[in-house]
Amino acid sequence: MKDITIDYALRATWQAVTRMYNEEAKKFGATMAVGFTLLSIDPKTGTPSTSLGPKMGMEATSLSRILKSMEEKGLIERRPNPKDGRGVLIHLTPFGLEKREDSKAVVLQFNNTVKSNISQEKLDHFFDVMEIINRLISEKKIYLQNSPK
Repeated sequence: MKDITIDYALRATWQAVTRMYNEEAKKFGATMAVGFTLLSIDPKTGTPSTSLGPKMGMEATSLSRILKSMEEKGLIERRPNPKDGRGVLIHLTPFGLEKREDSKAVVLQFNNTVKSNISQEKLDHFFDVMEIINRLISEKKIYLQNSPK
């Protein structure tokens, strides 16, 4: 195997996963972003619109476009937050709940297929490595805070 960087392996794999999910989502008339959003909304109580972006790791502008599109397709509805009159809760419609189940099935099939082809020990190592990378990034240990100008 030729030497590749960790960054390259992460990006190439995530791009392949994204393409795979988008191809599958097309069969349901959706996109990966819509499926991910459906899975990020609490199906019983709804989710505050302000917490959805951070929960998904998305910028507000991108999320606004997705939510608008989902509302137009009848997947979600916005309701005033009874606990905070200034806020809005995003709720799934019955159609949105149905599409959420489709999204969930696609994700579970991916996870089950990967799990059936990789030993638990290797998966444990994978998650350990991902946790370490995330910790190094969150603790800002990759690049120095006061880097030279």
